[in-house]
Formats: sequence, C-alpha cells, structure tokens
Amino acid sequence: MNETFEKIEGLTDHVKDYVNTRIEITKLRIAEKTSQVVGNVIAVIIVVILFLFVVVFGSLAGAWALSDLIGKRYAGFLIVAGFYLLLGIVVWAARGRLIRFPVMNALVKMLHKKDDG
Repeated sequence: MNETFEKIEGLTDHVKDYVNTRIEITKLRIAEKTSQVVGNVIAVIIVVILFLFVVVFGSLAGAWALSDLIGKRYAGFLIVAGFYLLLGIVVWAARGRLIRFPVMNALVKMLHKKDDG
C-alpha cells in the first residue's frame, strides 16, 4: 500500500513538473512572438520615417521645379498639394484593400509561423 502511494506521489510530481514546463514553454513562445512583432513594427516605423523624409524633400524639389516652369512660386506647391490630396482620397477610399487586409495578413502569418526548431 505504501509503495502504491509513493508511485502515485511520484506520478503527481511528474505531472506537476510537466504542466509547469508546458506553461514556461508557452510563456517563452508568447514572449518570442511578441518580440518578433514589436521588432518588425519598430523596423517598419523606421523605414516609414526615412521614406517620409524622401517624399517630403522630393515633393519640395518637385514643387520648386514646377514653380520655375510655371513662373509663379505658389502654383508648383499647389499642384503638388493637390496631387497629395488626390492620392489621400484614393488611399482613404481603398484603405481596407490597400492597408487593413495586408497588415492583418502579415500579422497572422508572423504569429502563426512554424518554429524552425
């Protein structure tokens, strides 16, 4: 009878260790996925900021060049502003297809990517 209790006690210890190990593994996987998502978001933010600088300075140069071609300083800047207004309207109208769905798909792929180990 004592031997049976010892076996059951040993078995419950192993089950507790197994459950605790599975919990720790799950926590580590969640931390890994979270750090991957955060790292990718930070990288995207940095690239977007750099691209924004390119767009701003390119727009200024384009507006200045158009102003010289047209002959009126304000006209080139208004044309560039109108272009961005039109582009903004198009992006807003198609925001689900152009922004929301690709971002959701990228996040789902990143979170459900199989581990290589």
